[in-house]
Amino acid sequence: MKEKRLSEYKIGEYGKVKIVEGEGKIRRRLFDMGVTPSADIIVRKRAPLGDPIEITIRGYELTLRESEASVVIMEGRK
Repeated sequence: MKEKRLSEYKIGEYGKVKIVEGEGKIRRRLFDMGVTPSADIIVRKRAPLGDPIEITIRGYELTLRESEASVVIMEGRK
């Protein structure tokens, strides 16, 4: 399956978190919000300029900055 960053996903695309890159505060914040390997994510909305991104993960809505979404490596679903 093709890998790409969460920040590259379009509205309606979905996949599974493969790797959370980054260091320190950003990585810890993502983990605390439930963005962990094997979590399923669906992109729901994007702001007009692409930042922020609204996703659904673990049954709840979450809004991420473009910089946060860019450190999440996703595995696409068919």
